[in-house]
Amino acid sequence: MHRSGTRNTRIIIIGAGIGGLAAASALRQRGYEAHIYERASALTEVGAGLQLGPNAVKVFKALGLEASLRANASEPTKLTVLNWNDSSLWSREPLKGVTNSKYGGSYMTMHRADLHRIFHDTLAEGSIHLGMQCVSVSTSNGTAAARFTDGSEVEADIIIAADGIRSAIRQQLFGAEELRFSGMVSWRAIVPMECMPLRLGPQGSVQLERGEAFSWLGPTGRVLCYPIGGKGESLNIFAGTQSNVWADESWTTPSTREELLAAYAGWDEVLLELLSNAGENCFKWGIFDRDPRFEWTKGRVTLLGDAAHPTMPTLAQGANMAIEDGYVFAKSLARHPEDVGLALTAYLSERLPRTGMVQMQSRKQFANNLKVPPPPFIDRSWIYYHDVTRDAAV
Repeated sequence: MHRSGTRNTRIIIIGAGIGGLAAASALRQRGYEAHIYERASALTEVGAGLQLGPNAVKVFKALGLEASLRANASEPTKLTVLNWNDSSLWSREPLKGVTNSKYGGSYMTMHRADLHRIFHDTLAEGSIHLGMQCVSVSTSNGTAAARFTDGSEVEADIIIAADGIRSAIRQQLFGAEELRFSGMVSWRAIVPMECMPLRLGPQGSVQLERGEAFSWLGPTGRVLCYPIGGKGESLNIFAGTQSNVWADESWTTPSTREELLAAYAGWDEVLLELLSNAGENCFKWGIFDRDPRFEWTKGRVTLLGDAAHPTMPTLAQGANMAIEDGYVFAKSLARHPEDVGLALTAYLSERLPRTGMVQMQSRKQFANNLKVPPPPFIDRSWIYYHDVTRDAAV
């Protein structure tokens, strides 16, 4: 990754998730050495698969990371949507090659841990500090400070709070706000690609090919499957269903194959057979979000990623928006290196309208998914055409 000369602005990032790592990587490309403070004692493999739309892939290109991305991700050939009760064909659209030529970036799928590693490998040794839980932040005389549970304090010119959907910094800055339970509970699992059904539907009328993404859509939820890994060797399963019962939003809440299958009782047998391969490596979580907030910054502290705009997964843009955030923050600071306040204003001006729209459109898609019959998917071209790197030259 090409880097500009080193700059002296002191930057602290709270949280070593996708957003925090993406911001640090983009900052380093422009000569800023950010330090990340993460409450976990180790950076371990978390989550499962995720989808990267063309809008996020453009950021990888701008950071010089496209080769690393393609070595660790899959590019699904097409997206096939099936009816929930008999696996008959609902829709099919080509993806591989088409999205790149149309939007300027591919549609890709990968494991979260691989994405973490790509960003992590761009950072300077010693820039991530583990076991550091931030308990408060403040700004005084143009200097920000972060305090941690061990009693230590670190000063900086800017603090980026990328500490997730339950951001303690967001609560301190703007007060307590209840998370909104979406009415959706989801499961995640990874199974060998050999478990993928290849012929299904009435009289075997639908043929699937390894390398494509496919989903079942029904009146109470959706199951989405797509390849992950550089060679597409594994199949990621995301299963979301409507529920009035609250569930924790943690990625690591264990579940069972039996609980997963019970949630889809009455759905097509081919789907149930696929889900039965989940085994005991099956996890569930509740889907939460918040209403769009139109201020993320107070003093020299600003929010990024889920701390700023937690989003339902129905448009698969949560991680994508965090990656865009990180790039735009670095771009804004590089444009206004002598005026931190102006840089923060530029960051918010570019990000607030877009992330707020994605949050609300994600809710709309969730509501549409539950209609019988469901309407066509809402237009996502405005998301994919967008390119936060267009003004990359600084």
